[in-house]
Amino acid sequence: MTLPPNTPVLIGVGQVVDHWDGSDPAAAPCPQSLMQRACEAALADTGAADAVRAAIDVIAVVRHFADSAPGMVPEGTGGCDKPPLGLANRLGVAPARAIYSIVGGQTPQSLVNEFAAAIHAGAARCVLLSGSEAIAAAKTAARQGVPLDWTESVEGTMEDRGLGPMLLDRHELKNGVGAPILTYPLFEHALRARLGRSRAEHVAEMSALWADFSAVAAANPYAQFPKAMRADYLATPSDSNYPVADPYLKWHVAQDAVNQGAGLILTSVGQAETMGVPRERWIFLHGSGEAMDKPVSLRPDLSRSRAIEVALAGALESASKTPGDIAHYDIYSCFPVAVLLAAEALGVDCRETPLTLTGGLPFAGGAGNNYSMHAIATMAQTLRAHPGSFGLVLANGGFLSKEAVGIYSTTAPERWAPVDHAPMQAEIDAEAAPVRLEEDTTGIIESYTVGFTKGRPSRAVVIASTPKGRIVARPADADKESAIAALIDPDRDPVGRSVHITSAEGVNSFTVAP
Repeated sequence: MTLPPNTPVLIGVGQVVDHWDGSDPAAAPCPQSLMQRACEAALADTGAADAVRAAIDVIAVVRHFADSAPGMVPEGTGGCDKPPLGLANRLGVAPARAIYSIVGGQTPQSLVNEFAAAIHAGAARCVLLSGSEAIAAAKTAARQGVPLDWTESVEGTMEDRGLGPMLLDRHELKNGVGAPILTYPLFEHALRARLGRSRAEHVAEMSALWADFSAVAAANPYAQFPKAMRADYLATPSDSNYPVADPYLKWHVAQDAVNQGAGLILTSVGQAETMGVPRERWIFLHGSGEAMDKPVSLRPDLSRSRAIEVALAGALESASKTPGDIAHYDIYSCFPVAVLLAAEALGVDCRETPLTLTGGLPFAGGAGNNYSMHAIATMAQTLRAHPGSFGLVLANGGFLSKEAVGIYSTTAPERWAPVDHAPMQAEIDAEAAPVRLEEDTTGIIESYTVGFTKGRPSRAVVIASTPKGRIVARPADADKESAIAALIDPDRDPVGRSVHITSAEGVNSFTVAP
């Protein structure tokens, strides 16, 4: 089959992991060095490194955690003021465009979707995507008193896309919904309640699933934590697996203390042929989906993710595929609920159908906003080893907020066309949101969590329903200890219990009814 020369194609992938132990400061990785190493690997992977390097006209870097949220990286390490231009200098390329992305784990797949369309339209010739994190190195250095200085100032202009849209609103932030570790449990408990599971039953299910993921990570040469873990260990609180937020223990959640980098190279079929990239290196994007959900408390059903459902359905439709056609999956796995909801949307059994190629964010490593670039790179290697098969990557950002999906294969599409994601977004935007209350009332708990600090319960949030609408609340100051104690009472499930709520100046405070 003769392909249109503007058909976009992925031609090179690279990954790197560094297990620096702090003993030699000169060997410490930094975000820029990790990207450089990963991108050199991606260039070599094309089989035509010199020609590809000379053709790169766009570099886009996934936003580092240090520039995404304050406090994610210990102070004093510094960083590059223009990461894509710093990377260009290290690689010896001069791109016409240098882009620093928005925040969100959906970004790697979203960038692939964006630049596949740009290449097809002739707006880009050869695109290098990269991202990295060196949070483990920064934390190791801080813990051992080793000074690191990653400060780097670069000349030139880059397109800084900023932080992106707010994913929580002021009402939620004032009433206890905030960090992912306090937000994802709200989905997790809502899902287990819908499925009719007790807390212990759901923890067992999460831990069995994660044991499978850890076994994949143990065989992944780019994993930060390559160790298979037993389900009983993952389900049991211990000094090395302590509570972080009900129902999660440490190893149930993404681990961001990583030193990892990844790179992808996209171009057109015509340009790939001109550069001499062997045909067996080519990976095609067959379909894509993207969608963004409402703020958490304005979603009709906390036990589902409409963004996941819509983005997956849209990607499969655009690729003319069904889940039965997909041989390989990598589903974003920051918390178990993300995988469980995606499996439900796909109609697959997550214990029978492997849903990670890397081992996932808790075990392969949660490389900030960039995890899914590792997933895409691993998917490309997997598809080359199984030519003709199809693979699906689901990338997630925020609080099940922003979803991006890609469907890949070595098999070429008959005629590639960019996917219009607007109808997918319109489907979510058209859905009615629940009425949200700020008033004294009594409600029934829909979902909840208790957060822990150094193993001790320290904060909590509930989302409750009333005949008039939904209300988000934090414990009343005078009743904080007893409210938290009621939520972690092992003999009584908080979901379905009554809470009394008082509201003042936009802050809703709850006490648990006897």
